[in-house]
Amino acid sequence: FFFGSIIMAGSWAGVAASFAGFSGVGLGAFGAHALKTYLKNKNMMEVWHTGVQYHLIHSVALLGCWVAMRTMPEPSPSLQWAARFYSVGMLLFSGSLYGLCLGAPKWTGIITPMGGLCLMAGWGCIAFAAMNVGNQGYTPVSRE
Repeated sequence: FFFGSIIMAGSWAGVAASFAGFSGVGLGAFGAHALKTYLKNKNMMEVWHTGVQYHLIHSVALLGCWVAMRTMPEPSPSLQWAARFYSVGMLLFSGSLYGLCLGAPKWTGIITPMGGLCLMAGWGCIAFAAMNVGNQGYTPVSRE
């Protein structure tokens, strides 16, 4: 019941952004401290860093989607799709990089570009939403 009400209320993006940010910080610290020697010995420190960097950047982007969806009278479908693409993209892109660093089979690298495409699609959805702001009955507040 609880999770169903979160999804129906559109709060899933806020929960997902919070979890993504939390896990991104944790994985960054884990790589910098507990896995430091292991990653350096495998020459994978930079790969881990890239995974964490994209993870955290898109956690913030997902949070921005959630804030924008919550402030609009009617949430933009483009923002909802951006949030979905960011969520899946982080999981595929960063998750596959983490997996490769921790010894997953090399074919796992095939997943990374799919995640990158999802992240790019999320940014495309943001652009589409920005171009259609006035067409959805929502007028930004004037700063004049």
